[in-house]
Amino acid sequence: MHRIPHILVADDEPSIRMMLQAGLGLNGFQVTTARSGREALLKAAASSFDAVLSDIYMPDLNGLDLVRELREQQHAIPLVLMTAQASLEAAVEAVSRGATDFIAKPFEIGALVSLLRRCLDARRPAESSVPAPASDFSSSGLVGRSAAMAAVFKRIAQAARGNATVLITGESGTGKELAARAIHRFSSRAARPFVAVNCAGLTDTLLESELFGYVKGAFTGAAADRAGLFEAADSGTLFLDELASTSPAFQASLLRVLESGEVRRVGSTDPRNVDVRVIGASNQPLRALADAGTFRADLFYRLSVVSLDLPPLRQRSGDIELLAGHFLNRFPASDGSRLRLTPEAAAALAAYPFPGNVRELENSIRRAVALSSGGSITLDCLPPEISSEKSIASTLAAVASDRPGLDELQRRYLRLVLEECGGNRRRAAEVLKIDRRTVQRLIARYRLDSPADPETAPS
Repeated sequence: MHRIPHILVADDEPSIRMMLQAGLGLNGFQVTTARSGREALLKAAASSFDAVLSDIYMPDLNGLDLVRELREQQHAIPLVLMTAQASLEAAVEAVSRGATDFIAKPFEIGALVSLLRRCLDARRPAESSVPAPASDFSSSGLVGRSAAMAAVFKRIAQAARGNATVLITGESGTGKELAARAIHRFSSRAARPFVAVNCAGLTDTLLESELFGYVKGAFTGAAADRAGLFEAADSGTLFLDELASTSPAFQASLLRVLESGEVRRVGSTDPRNVDVRVIGASNQPLRALADAGTFRADLFYRLSVVSLDLPPLRQRSGDIELLAGHFLNRFPASDGSRLRLTPEAAAALAAYPFPGNVRELENSIRRAVALSSGGSITLDCLPPEISSEKSIASTLAAVASDRPGLDELQRRYLRLVLEECGGNRRRAAEVLKIDRRTVQRLIARYRLDSPADPETAPS
């Protein structure tokens, strides 16, 4: 007989505990809840659980300390942390202390169920050998609390644990170099050099001589031997941006270095060993280019041992206001005071799609600070493409058209609960914390074609 997985849920918010107990229970889990990290630790010592799901920020004993304590006692148990304040700091701390995974609130119960099932299927010890870095995490420049950025932070933390090559993709302005620097900073190579190269800014000849170096007389102007950036980055990290712009000849040379760990200076036949972690980046989809034959497929696979896709700002729900505040802290007024956004300016920023992503937002805030007066960023301080009435109206109309009213949300939620309960109205009433007759009235009101109630259906 298949055993029901037993999950321990720790969260100091009663509503979250109730939601998780109901949602996980409907998906085939047995759930025990704890109101604090300390209570969770006591329950874990008294009973056997298949996995632990804990909030990070709790009084008494926070989720990170709970992970550390549980990992010392139960090495193989899956430990999943959740937080409404996703950050690179939290992700790195979670991974380094032994967390199996990390999820940002709010999340769909289906996503959490899938995550827990993956963890239970894997059921292998978490790697916790890398100590927590003693760094200023906020200085990474990667700011966000959205679910999309929580996934990015988790992947950065995972990538930082090893030495595999990394391929970072994303639209221009999403922060690919910041992500590469964060991987380096939280890795065992942090004390060694980080060297960044924009491949699009150099011709093939210059790119090879810059990266691999050259010997005296290799070409006109080569008056002396010169080490390349691969040698300069020895024991550290080399970041190669805009790889899609490189030629097939350069791609072949780069692949040879990645496979052999050796560089040959231009004009020399003597190989030199280098220990360099390469992080590549592109604002174009390299997989599609490789499939089309315009980028070497073998180099793509060699680079993408670990892949990181940075989301555009328009897909990072709620992060615009957070980022705007971050940039206002970085760019104070001429008298040193911190400026604030007026409600109208904040609404305009939130409504704008930012095709230039975070870089465009940063430049917009920098401009607004320069034009501000009276301690506030007003609508007039923002670029016209953001502040124009036409732009705001069209964007808000598009957003509003896709937002259901409260009545529609209630109808959708009732239908979802009924489906999860297999049409059992008594059970749905228990989940919704209302009486069964109210459920029946709502079904009639919304004309829901729910499955027959198992308790009343004829046998």
